[in-house]
Amino acid sequence: MSHKLTRRGVNTGLGAALISPALAARRALAQGGEPIKIGFSMAQTGSLAGAGQQALLGAKIWEEDTNAKGGLLGRPVKLVYYDDQTNPSLVPQIYTKLMDVDKCDLVMGPYGTNMVAPALPVVMQKGKVFIGLFALDVNAQFHYSKYFVMLPTSGPHPREVLTEGLFQVAAAQNPKPQTVAIAAEDAEFSHNAADGARDNVKKFGFKVVYDKNYPPSTTDFSPIIHAIQATNPDLVVVCSYPNSSVGMLQSATELGFKPKIMGGGMVGLQYTAIKSKLKSKLNGIVNYENWVPSPKLMAPAAGFFKKYQARAPGLGIDPLGYYLGGWGYAYFQVLARAIEATKSIDDDKLANYLHGNAFDTIMIDGVRFSKYGEWVKARQLQVQYHDITDAADLETWRGMSYQTVLTPPDMKTGDVIYPYANAVKA
Repeated sequence: MSHKLTRRGVNTGLGAALISPALAARRALAQGGEPIKIGFSMAQTGSLAGAGQQALLGAKIWEEDTNAKGGLLGRPVKLVYYDDQTNPSLVPQIYTKLMDVDKCDLVMGPYGTNMVAPALPVVMQKGKVFIGLFALDVNAQFHYSKYFVMLPTSGPHPREVLTEGLFQVAAAQNPKPQTVAIAAEDAEFSHNAADGARDNVKKFGFKVVYDKNYPPSTTDFSPIIHAIQATNPDLVVVCSYPNSSVGMLQSATELGFKPKIMGGGMVGLQYTAIKSKLKSKLNGIVNYENWVPSPKLMAPAAGFFKKYQARAPGLGIDPLGYYLGGWGYAYFQVLARAIEATKSIDDDKLANYLHGNAFDTIMIDGVRFSKYGEWVKARQLQVQYHDITDAADLETWRGMSYQTVLTPPDMKTGDVIYPYANAVKA
């Protein structure tokens, strides 16, 4: 059951528990102790709901799997969560309530840079371990030693990683393209991603001919596309959240805009619902991905996705869960491993263990965290969409026929279709 939280709801403390007190008591008695309560917020409404709903189901499957095996430290685990409504202003109140009113033993991060960033200062005041989910470089300012993040766009230079694959592919073309346009939504994530794109422009020897932000409230993207077109860029890097990702591609298609490469940092193209909405408009786009259902990556995650995909249709959420469902499970796996290894829920002990060890999950193996919680090595994918018709359906999105992994080399499944126009269907 989801909890849509208002400011009043935070103050009154209504309805945080996922399971009834009676059932919780029976489970605790059966497993020999009070539940370990783990609190977090997760977008169930608003612009990030399409991903947050996946992550929440992933977390709940982890909770069920863990309790079926006897819990942690001989105690059941209990998730306590609220819907942050994709509203950063609600996040500090939620985490204050989770720690001060709900008395959660541990807290985990919400989804997304814009939600994790306002939570971090609140969590820092309490000295809690905090694992964010898909948050881009939010600890750069705070340098909090108990912060960690689950995000393949991590590594020593996380802002650059999101678009680095696009620039690598572009730089390898002969003749090499020269000019770049950068369009970024006016939000924390896209600011960070655009900063990284600017660094990549310098690193790979390109020239910026357009570089502007646009408001998150934008609904008509044709003036932006017209302005970019006027500069005639070879590459167009878009750093956007779901609604504007859709708007940008719809306008680009309507106006016949075909730079040599387009994409980079567009959130939402990974969602099944958005793929189904855009269909052939995706052809040619080169964009980041965090996981794909290739045989190599699916092998350790198949059991999870079988459970997820059996339940998702009844919940009315993303039927595949590839973008965030598995990661919602995996970041709890990391926490659980630290609890089991230290035989403790003490935040200092957990942080020390998280810093000193590698972690295997259903989504990725061998994750190590650096001093301030980023991954030691980035694992970002860059894919290109192709051969999509307007007859595409769920079975299309279930597999790999419509997408090619371009980078990194050890995950590559094919070569880029270049220029962009060659992959666009009429």
